[in-house]
Formats: sequence, structure tokens, C-alpha cells
Amino acid sequence: MSQYCPWIIDIEASGFGPHSYPIEIGIIDDHGNVFCKLITPADDWVHWDKEAELIHKIKPALLKKYGWSIQEVASELNEFLRGKTVHSDGWVVDKPWIIKLFHSANITPDFFISPIESILNEEQLNSWDKIKIQVINDLKLQRHRASSDARVIQETYLRTRYPDNFTSKSENRKE
Repeated sequence: MSQYCPWIIDIEASGFGPHSYPIEIGIIDDHGNVFCKLITPADDWVHWDKEAELIHKIKPALLKKYGWSIQEVASELNEFLRGKTVHSDGWVVDKPWIIKLFHSANITPDFFISPIESILNEEQLNSWDKIKIQVINDLKLQRHRASSDARVIQETYLRTRYPDNFTSKSENRKE
């Protein structure tokens, strides 16, 4: 029996409220391929929360230097995700940030975002937090960033769904 491995998206943002916007998008597909882009904010995206910056450690200067335009990011997301469903553990905020990105880019998304909870069974839900802490400790990721977080979410899914197979595909993946 083959194992199902969901595509995962994670987004870092300028803050926590309704005026915040996406600054980094990370995705991991079912084969461990990673998409990760910093985003140069649109001119009218001005909200910045220092508390959010303390968590993701992304400074506005980094976005200006290495960020991609919203049009480039939206286009590349469509190319990478066309027709796919990608799952988020923060759907309630990630979905509006994707809407904001695509609306500002004047591009229609060609993919779907769904809450990770929609594919979890009761056993997975009950063990999620405990397993996620183990995954974070095992992977020893040094940064809280979108692609790293997507990897943690995917690995947590795999370990909660297939608990007898703790040596999942992600051990051989590149960051």
C-alpha cells in the first residue's frame, strides 16, 4: 500500500492582523521538492509588526534585496501548484494572504488551499502536537521560515498517519 503524502504550504507574514500581508511562501510537494520565495511588498502593503519579525527574523531590508515581485510569485505559484490542493496548518490566515497576493498581482490562482485538519483522522488530531514537537527536535531546523515550517507540517502528517514508519521520505530531502 502506498503512502499518501500531502503538499504543504506555509506563509510568513508582516504581522498577525487583517492589515498584514505575505512576505515569504514555502511549499513542499509529495516528493520533497521545495518552493520558497521572499516577496517584495506591494506599494500599499505598509503594515509591519516587530513581534512577527521576532518570530520569522525577516527584516524589510531583506525583502527589498532578495524579494520577488508579487506578480512573479503569483505566476510561479500557479506554475508549481497548477490543479493541486495544498494544505495549511494555518488556513485561517494563509488563505487570506494568498487572496491578497493574487488580488494585488491581478492573477487568478490555479490551485486550492485546504486546512490540514481536513485530511486528519481523530488519532492524528489527538497526537499532532506531541508528534510535531518530536519532528521539530528530530529535524533540528535552525530557522522559523516558511519552507522549514512546511517540512515540519508534512513530516508531522506522515508520522501521525503512518506511526509504524517513522523513517519517512523526508530524511533524504534537501532544505
